[in-house]
Amino acid sequence: MANEKKTVLVTGGAGFIGSYLCERLIEDARVICLDNLLTSDVSNIESLLNNPDFEFIKCDVSAPIDLESYPELARFQLDVKGIQEIYHLACPTSAKKFDHLRIQTLLANSVGMCHVLDLAVKYRSRFLQLSTSVVYGPRRPDGSKFLETDLGIMNHLSPRGCYDEGKRFAETAAVTYSSVYGLDVRIARVFRTYGPRQRLNDGEMVPDFVVDAIDGKDLVIYGDEKFSTGLLYVSDAVDGLVRLMRVPKNPGPVNFGGDIDIPLVEVARQVITMTNSTSKVVFEPPLLFMTQLGLPDTRKAVDELGWVPLVRLEDGLKKSVEYAIVTKGRTRNL
Repeated sequence: MANEKKTVLVTGGAGFIGSYLCERLIEDARVICLDNLLTSDVSNIESLLNNPDFEFIKCDVSAPIDLESYPELARFQLDVKGIQEIYHLACPTSAKKFDHLRIQTLLANSVGMCHVLDLAVKYRSRFLQLSTSVVYGPRRPDGSKFLETDLGIMNHLSPRGCYDEGKRFAETAAVTYSSVYGLDVRIARVFRTYGPRQRLNDGEMVPDFVVDAIDGKDLVIYGDEKFSTGLLYVSDAVDGLVRLMRVPKNPGPVNFGGDIDIPLVEVARQVITMTNSTSKVVFEPPLLFMTQLGLPDTRKAVDELGWVPLVRLEDGLKKSVEYAIVTKGRTRNL
């Protein structure tokens, strides 16, 4: 039994970050991936579907979850071996469809959060909540970086409230379950992340830049010339999540993100160069879900977890461009 693989549950595991997390975890664990495919795709986990240590379950966390009722999970012997770790990533994320998914977003951050925490109570699992930078509120006028101890201020009655305030509530739920049931709960606050498998034509900045550059269309920045952001490559985000889950003592909330302010105009121009495009950069009013966010102070992740982002922007953009070209071509030929 000493060499028995642990069993890990990943909600939202067929999504952008979730699929990379599943690939990382399958190296030394058995992985159960839950996803309702609302804003994700099975193609993201296609390489894992035939792995005997992996199982995908189409499931909406907003409904009660009984994992032991799924016959395909019988080989995991959950009633005996349990679940050692739960990574909770499930929440709709779609810039262009955000307004149509507000109820689903509200439910995912409230009752869905509690349903997954109930699983952690049942199996005595270590639990990691994928939170985000929105809990800090909007970017500060002075541009100072957010520390984990900072308290956010936001309009919880805005159309974005179901996501922004929802993520704050989810953190509260995690901490409450921890204090009431003695759960080991970790909170990762992940800032803006990019890389292959981001959806095309959905308001995601980098993939939309690439698609428009390939088609010779204008590259749209939803803001003005001063719109800037930090960018974190997806493999660096996943490394942070795994490090936070596996550190013996819970360090409290931890920021993971790019801490260098990058003008989006610069990113767009790099994409134009990489694709040999003649496109131009234009500016349009901000999307509800695409706002200018603050930057993280990542000293806690570096000092306490030994986390250092490794992928340079140029290299990450190159991989994103290659993925978008292949994916766009495949879609066109369907």
